[in-house]
Amino acid sequence: MEILMGTVWLLVVLAIFTLFNYKAPHGAKAMGALAAAACASFLVEAFQDSFFGSVLGIEFLGEVGAANGALSGVAAAILVAIAIGVQPGYAVLIGLAASGTGILPGFVAGYLVAFLVKWIQEKVPGGLDLITIIIVGAPLTRAVALFMSPIVDSTLLRIGEILIASAESSPVIMGIILGGVITVVATAPLSSMALTAMLGLTGTPMAIGAMAVFGSSFMNFVIFHKLKLGERKDTIAFAIEPLTQADVTSANPIPIYTINFFGGAASGVLVALMGLINNTPGTATPIAGFAVMFAYNPVTKVLIAGLGCIMLSIIAGYLGSLAFKNYPVITKQELAHRED
Repeated sequence: MEILMGTVWLLVVLAIFTLFNYKAPHGAKAMGALAAAACASFLVEAFQDSFFGSVLGIEFLGEVGAANGALSGVAAAILVAIAIGVQPGYAVLIGLAASGTGILPGFVAGYLVAFLVKWIQEKVPGGLDLITIIIVGAPLTRAVALFMSPIVDSTLLRIGEILIASAESSPVIMGIILGGVITVVATAPLSSMALTAMLGLTGTPMAIGAMAVFGSSFMNFVIFHKLKLGERKDTIAFAIEPLTQADVTSANPIPIYTINFFGGAASGVLVALMGLINNTPGTATPIAGFAVMFAYNPVTKVLIAGLGCIMLSIIAGYLGSLAFKNYPVITKQELAHRED
């Protein structure tokens, strides 16, 4: 029952953020900023603290990672404000007020207050606008971030706790659900890093997300190549970072999402059965996600799991491409001609 509830709420969260991405003012830019904030904070934390600090024992680099990881809320508030059109200096001014809050409270606060700051920039005379933003914008940003923190803790983090607990009782089912869903999210306009960070995933669920996304790089290379969705450079770009080809994904959601779900699910089951863990949230990304696994698991076990995920992902990509070989795909070149 817990698995079902956790999965349902996870899908609800994905639906909300998908609607936000497509329907909210500057939604796509805002979600891009959220992903960038996850990179600037959690990705640095994963490399520097969890890998170089914990695995290699370099204390200074561990401090670097911890410093970046602690400022996820600040990064989100600043970057989303800039994405919406706030002057960088003013974005930093309000963003610093989100210090001590998580990535999602900072994101919400920065997004909402950014519209007010833009209005102040346009309507209030130069010089006076700075004073107004200091007096109004900064306190309002912190107030919104603090208001959102308990809401996030009682909803998104609770979903993460349910998924973490469920992974212990039903690892195979959780491997299918999380491996499939997180891999699909990695190819969607959303961010798998941001999602896993917001849910606070750790342990086996986070390991599933990290390794499934790692394997998806090889799967996506096969998909792009076999379905002839673009040129070689596009294929390589899609394998390294699917969001670089978001237009192609949006034009061909059925084959890309379907193949990614089954490939990610296969990798998720493998990781769950091997009992791998990852205690760094937000590391559902190919390179860092794989590297940070060495901080929490035996080297041989990680290498075997990595090879297994690669093989399962390639097989899924190949079989999926065969299944959709007659599907009327829209290529990168066709999309370019339409824009012209």
